Amino acid sequence: MIDTRNVHPVAIIGAGPVGLAAAAHLATRGEPFVLFEAGPSVGAHIAAWRHVQVFSPWRYNVDAVAAKLLRAHGWSEPEADGLPTGGELIDRYLGPLARLPEIEPCVRLDARITQITRAGYDKLTTAGRGAAPFALRVRRGDGRESTVLARAVIDASGTWSTPNPVGADGVPAEGEAAARERIVYGIPAPLGADRPRYAGRRALVVGSGHSAFNALLDLVALAAVVPATSITWAIRRQEAVQIYGGGAADALPARGALGTRLQRAVADGRVTLVTGFRTIAIHPTDGGVSVTGLDGRVLGPFDEIIAATGFRPDLGLTQELRLDLDPSLESPRALAPLIDPNVHSCGTVPPHGVAELSHPEPGYYIVGMKSYGRAPTFLMLTGYEQVRSVVAALAGDMDAARRVELTLPETGVCSSATGTQCAPGADAAATSCCGSEGPIVSTRLAAPARR
Repeated sequence: MIDTRNVHPVAIIGAGPVGLAAAAHLATRGEPFVLFEAGPSVGAHIAAWRHVQVFSPWRYNVDAVAAKLLRAHGWSEPEADGLPTGGELIDRYLGPLARLPEIEPCVRLDARITQITRAGYDKLTTAGRGAAPFALRVRRGDGRESTVLARAVIDASGTWSTPNPVGADGVPAEGEAAARERIVYGIPAPLGADRPRYAGRRALVVGSGHSAFNALLDLVALAAVVPATSITWAIRRQEAVQIYGGGAADALPARGALGTRLQRAVADGRVTLVTGFRTIAIHPTDGGVSVTGLDGRVLGPFDEIIAATGFRPDLGLTQELRLDLDPSLESPRALAPLIDPNVHSCGTVPPHGVAELSHPEPGYYIVGMKSYGRAPTFLMLTGYEQVRSVVAALAGDMDAARRVELTLPETGVCSSATGTQCAPGADAAATSCCGSEGPIVSTRLAAPARR
């Protein structure tokens, strides 16, 4: 059944930091919108790593227009230099933002978008296509489906729900699906809810970004009180010196400390590092699983595998739209050369907006972490600039849409001594300086805080 009550709102997909920022900008400009969130609450992806502390202070995590709306309603603003956890991002920023009277009536929770089309037009049909509204198929938590029409779509659904596999060639390794119950993709909580899963067990961590760093250091802390816990770390690189980052020279001290602590744990044998390892198979053995590399080496057996291997966009819901995507990054083609991780860290990606995010399908925009496709270089401030520009264009203010209003901080928020990734969302996990679906993270001091 098609819902024709609101045929002209802008549809936003995803109630993370960038999606809610889009809602704030649309509300401020008086543009009707509806925001769909697949999870039971806003920031559902971030909730998966709520125990993790981000590297970047609050001042880099809050959209300016959203903050202005919040202040108008008496928001208790966090300390600008404080480092929030994922849970604090939700509790102190995203939750209050979503509850504002300008936004809350337009939020639909437990509402997963499964397909986006032009109403009445398949991908092949051209005549009349541009005048047709978008049709979004919505599946509710109880399984019911409906169709909502929209004049434009801002897709801020992120990448957290589509992690990269353990397999080194981009597809699941042989036996990976069968071993699924032993694999966690992302950043588990070995010192919290997941302690029973890892205490006294044999764990393998795959990945060389800060998501892996956090998981490894939590396991190290767990092993200090449960000595039977063993930790192996496998990376594709032939050597690990550069991946530890800038140490004391890092512009973000919490990030530098993370790499320093992990390097020390490897040096003193608390973590067994295996370099140059490209997984091709996972197979059962000795009450666990072993992992085979491209060069024939076999690691294990292990009880658990943590795949901190990054994320990729889910392009399935747009199969009937005409998109122009870069063949390797899977980002908008015009954006690709600006974010290529072979050239850029997230601190060197230039601000960009509606021009770089447009597709042959007028009115459809991918923003936030998903707009970067497979590139691990996303900066949250850049995501806020994206939605500012896109919303200005949708409101007909093309001067503002073309204008650059973002000056990247000079603190090196997302660069390192090696000029590489930010962490989880940029190297693959979920949100703040680097990614709504991948944080620049650090380990908390009281309890231990892509490939």
